[in-house]
Amino acid sequence: MFGFRDIEIIRAIVRHGGFRAASDATGLAQSAISRRVHHLEDRMKITIFERDGRGVRLSAAGRRFCEEAELLVAQRDRILGELTQGQMAGVVRLGVAETITHTLLPRLLTALRARHPLLRFEISVDTSDQMAHELSADGLDVAIMLRDEAPRGMVLTALPPVSLGWFCSPAHFTLPRPAGIDDLAALPIVSFPKTTIPHRRVLDLLTPVRRKVAEVHGSASLATVLHLVAQGFGIGTIPHDIVASWPDAGIEEIEVTPEARLPDLEFAICYMPERNEEIGRELTRAAVAASVV
Repeated sequence: MFGFRDIEIIRAIVRHGGFRAASDATGLAQSAISRRVHHLEDRMKITIFERDGRGVRLSAAGRRFCEEAELLVAQRDRILGELTQGQMAGVVRLGVAETITHTLLPRLLTALRARHPLLRFEISVDTSDQMAHELSADGLDVAIMLRDEAPRGMVLTALPPVSLGWFCSPAHFTLPRPAGIDDLAALPIVSFPKTTIPHRRVLDLLTPVRRKVAEVHGSASLATVLHLVAQGFGIGTIPHDIVASWPDAGIEEIEVTPEARLPDLEFAICYMPERNEEIGRELTRAAVAASVV
């Protein structure tokens, strides 16, 4: 409809008091300025300048146009200033596994905001397999996900492992100390979503020693897992850090035999170097620093 060059010409006419003075100030021919204004008025279906024997003056619509145009120019100048001052600015599309939202993420974003106040974050909480797809399809800039799910070609930096435990509500279940694989597999189990590596590991751990496949339910929400376990729906596989952050959940860890212990979750921060190298390096540095507590 109109561009910044149109705005600049209108501002010059207003500032210098007419078309001829604007021509002298801008170096444009007066006829070129007149045509530009005429074409702009035609496109917008408004009258910007009212003409009389003494010259031109802004119409009511013209005054509104100039007021709004000043805001656009100020916004343009602000954006250009931010992008040319050597500061990181813009929107970062960050994907995280839900475990990370309860542990590393708050420290990471707080540190980044302090160093780069012009950055804005769009945070997606998803499973690692889905984040792998989004990274490859340029739907995410950076992701913190299970290391074994990272697609090829990523710059990948390992983060400290997250330990898992078996948990139950003591008001609903009483298990031997220590509980073995048969004891655990005999009960309903709430774990990670069925498409994920942790879910498959639970099945691989429990199923081979039994004729019947273990009853393992999947949930992408750790809060849901906590509530289900607390209400006695079943026992659950939950990161220790998550349970520690919910001290009133009313659940406790099940002491298990060595063969029933769950492997740690191995997370990594990943990005595609050809698309997001600068912000990827900065988020990696911040994530590594934030993981040291």
